[in-house]
Amino acid sequence: MRDLSAGPRVLLKRLRELMAEPLEPQERLDQIVRQIASNMVAEVCSVYVLRADSVLELYATEGLNKDAVHLAQLKMGQGLVGTIAASAQSLNLSDAQAHPAFRYLPETGEEIYHSFLGVPILRAGRSLGVLVVQNKAQRNYREEELEALETTAMVLAEIIATGELKKITRPGLELDLTRAVTIDGDGYNEGIGLGYVVLHEPRIVVTNLLNEDTETEIRRLADALGSLRISIDDMLSRREVSMEGEHREVLETYRMFAHDQGWVRRMEEAIHNGLTAEAAVEKVQSDTKARMIRLMDPYLRERMHDFDDLANRLLRQLTGFSSQSQAEGFPADAIIFARAMGAAELLDYPRTNLRGLVLEEGAVTSHVVIVARAMGIAVVGQAAGAVALAENGDPVIIDGDDGQVHVRPMADLQKAYEEKVKLRARRQEQFRALRDVEPLTKDGKRIMLQMNAGLLVDLPQLAESGAQGIGLFRTELQFMISSTMPKGEEQEAFYRSVLRQAGGRPVTFRTLDIGGDKVVSYFRGHEEENPALGWRAIRLSLDRPGLLRTQLRALLKAAAGAELKMMLPMVTEVAEIRAVRELMQKEVQHLSKFGHPLPKKLQFGAMLEVPALLWQLEELMEEVDFVSVGSNDLFQFTMAVDRGNARVADRFDVLGRPFLRILRDIVRAADKHETPVTLCGEMAGRPLSAMALLGIGFRSISMSPTAIGPVKAMLLGLDVDQLSRDLNAALDDHHSHLPLRDILVGFAEDNNIPL
Repeated sequence: MRDLSAGPRVLLKRLRELMAEPLEPQERLDQIVRQIASNMVAEVCSVYVLRADSVLELYATEGLNKDAVHLAQLKMGQGLVGTIAASAQSLNLSDAQAHPAFRYLPETGEEIYHSFLGVPILRAGRSLGVLVVQNKAQRNYREEELEALETTAMVLAEIIATGELKKITRPGLELDLTRAVTIDGDGYNEGIGLGYVVLHEPRIVVTNLLNEDTETEIRRLADALGSLRISIDDMLSRREVSMEGEHREVLETYRMFAHDQGWVRRMEEAIHNGLTAEAAVEKVQSDTKARMIRLMDPYLRERMHDFDDLANRLLRQLTGFSSQSQAEGFPADAIIFARAMGAAELLDYPRTNLRGLVLEEGAVTSHVVIVARAMGIAVVGQAAGAVALAENGDPVIIDGDDGQVHVRPMADLQKAYEEKVKLRARRQEQFRALRDVEPLTKDGKRIMLQMNAGLLVDLPQLAESGAQGIGLFRTELQFMISSTMPKGEEQEAFYRSVLRQAGGRPVTFRTLDIGGDKVVSYFRGHEEENPALGWRAIRLSLDRPGLLRTQLRALLKAAAGAELKMMLPMVTEVAEIRAVRELMQKEVQHLSKFGHPLPKKLQFGAMLEVPALLWQLEELMEEVDFVSVGSNDLFQFTMAVDRGNARVADRFDVLGRPFLRILRDIVRAADKHETPVTLCGEMAGRPLSAMALLGIGFRSISMSPTAIGPVKAMLLGLDVDQLSRDLNAALDDHHSHLPLRDILVGFAEDNNIPL
């Protein structure tokens, strides 16, 4: 066979011309395989395309029986073609029929051909089909011929990705790239979102595949690599790792990849074969990803993600991609797909357009999930492979209730979810109609319904939901979304804005609850084996009194002339409350000394979330003006249950006897000392568990804004005294094995209480 040193460039030039001609899809494919066969002096060239049913169908051939086109087919993993597609690796054989995977298809007439070279048609590491050349003579194809065929396969990948082949796909069938996919994950925030995929760090779509000047492209690649290496070195030297949302060791891995000569050499070879610099990066990226994606070793799979991210950074350098260009095409109903992202990055997106968030990583307690929940959008986490399986603009359904993501859903599924969304919308309308209704139970008990918040974007929901105040304002969210420590003046302005927008409704500020899993980028603590039980919240604040005093001063100044309600998180001993009181008193004296106006009323409270306080209830109730029960952490610490661990998170029930007895003891101690008590946690936001809270004596609960409507609908039909008699009797019965949840559900059904 002749020397192919110039062959790939000639072939790619001809393919570019064919792509530009106004041809029907079948004719274009037929001419492409004819050109490839001619250029490579091959007697056969065939294209197999992967269908959604995992079958590879012959779409075009030069040399085999033309009648076999759209009839010859192999399942994924079947025969040589199926093996190439399944492994995403090429096969170069001198005698194909001697290979154990060979499968004879009599309709093709290929039995007279011996040498075989097949390459996968790849896009973002996914096999879309297989490109094959064959000859009668027994020979191995040279390395440059393999490179030429792999480069040509990129052009075919673009043809498949554009959807052009739909016109020649048999009725009732569809291609794999467009098939419906359901991804199972974990529901991190309830709700349903219908919309279109927006990749947080989108793959750059390389449209300029073929180069005009090899030396120019080599220089472009070298310049982009130089800029990439400098940016990584700069981030490492200045330790601004957190601003990129990645750990330092990941950037060290990036630096290793960026200086890897093997990677550079493969990209340069692709350029010499006729590709542009960006097309060369995409080709090597896709080849490497295809080889690594099937690895079982979790460390190596993680390195694959690192390499993928680095290649995308290099593509951005070459193409000049900017986040602004992405924002210009932002859809009206957007569902963000990301491996991982920071809380501040989510807030950069237009909030009115967001319908959901899909994360491959993260946990229910991660910063971005907390912010997404505050924004009221559906969230699914631990959705493995979601980013690779989706394309920008794909229709998608996110179900935060069931933890599922449906990419390119079938029409019947789409219709079912549209009906479900309409039903939810009608229910929300009914709840909105209750917005101004007094939260009085059927037997005349007044209940205080408040909402949880932490960002300015939450505050419009105060009026929309009909909440009577903010029972928990998480001040740490301002710190978590900032790249630097908020100064005292910034904190003061923020708190003043919160109070102003609350419009006179009470706001309970919780002092900083950072540390543990709530790590802020600019405040580095020590590595802890069990951070939830470690150096966090009030413990950290008392060890860093300057940090706490700055916040206390900002709160006092922001609430000048108004009422200030503030509470301390993660209190373990009453002595901690007294220590903070002393710091508060110093700040009051300081402000008074310099003539600053003070709040007209100060209420000082504590969160009850550490079980140790249960044996200090008398002292606690005497020490504070109010108590707020943090049911999430209190349940976690009491039952030794990690809420982020799916194996144990559902093992124990918040409506079980042990936990409800604890909550009842807290209410009774508060009533005895006439100390107001509120519960803020997930329990308060579910009608059934909220009903139980009212039954054991709570008269103030705080929840997410979207939960207020359903909870109010429940309490309007509730006879609290009757429920209390039944529930307390069940709690005091030490011989009954009937679950309290069943008792509560039965009570609701018997009394027509909506849940």
